[in-house]
Amino acid sequence: MMTICTFNARTLASEASIEDLMVQVRKIRYDVIGLTETRRHRPLNATFDTGEELFLGTCDSRGVGGVGALVNTNLAMNIDSFEQLTTRIGSLRLRRCGSMPALTIFIAHAPTSSYDEDEIEAFYMDLEKFYREDHTFYKVIVGDFNAKIGPRRTPEELHIGTHGLQWNEQGERLSEFIMTTRAIHGNSQFHKPTSRPESRHSTTTSSSSSGEGFDKATRCRQNYSPPPSRTSYEG
Repeated sequence: MMTICTFNARTLASEASIEDLMVQVRKIRYDVIGLTETRRHRPLNATFDTGEELFLGTCDSRGVGGVGALVNTNLAMNIDSFEQLTTRIGSLRLRRCGSMPALTIFIAHAPTSSYDEDEIEAFYMDLEKFYREDHTFYKVIVGDFNAKIGPRRTPEELHIGTHGLQWNEQGERLSEFIMTTRAIHGNSQFHKPTSRPESRHSTTTSSSSSGEGFDKATRCRQNYSPPPSRTSYEG
């Protein structure tokens, strides 16, 4: 079992912000953390004395975006590559090692609803393109989609679980993307306390199950056994 988390960092442009991140992540259990909003103007690849490896991509000319990944010591030797595909999308590839199969983790940060519809649509088109072009059998998408997906409304919405809290317009677009790519929405597969505000950090997974982001709770677990009802889903 692998613990995959996601965190909107707001910025990782300074050494102080990176040091603070490392202090905080050592308080939780994780294998990989997908990072959004690095807001850096220069990329960074750093290996710490403790063995963790950090990849940080860059933002656009407006200072918006930038994605990255933090890989814990136990998986550092499995790293094949990290690539920032756009300022809002990155991919971390892990090699097969022992009982752990090869895995691609996409880190994504969707535009908010205040952006033009064309920019939001371009983001999803890019994400779908990169997802389909990657031929790794196991793929996971984590990040901040600025979206809320509620519970399943019809029997046809098999890609959505029964534990979502509410819907918004961005959630409808995310649901459309998940259905198109034949993936599964991870957050809605798990019960969340009703007193906790719905997280905007949505997790999507193909041929697997997962949960939600580390700034809300460390519940994002990647299970490599495909659910029996999902064996036809693309991997």
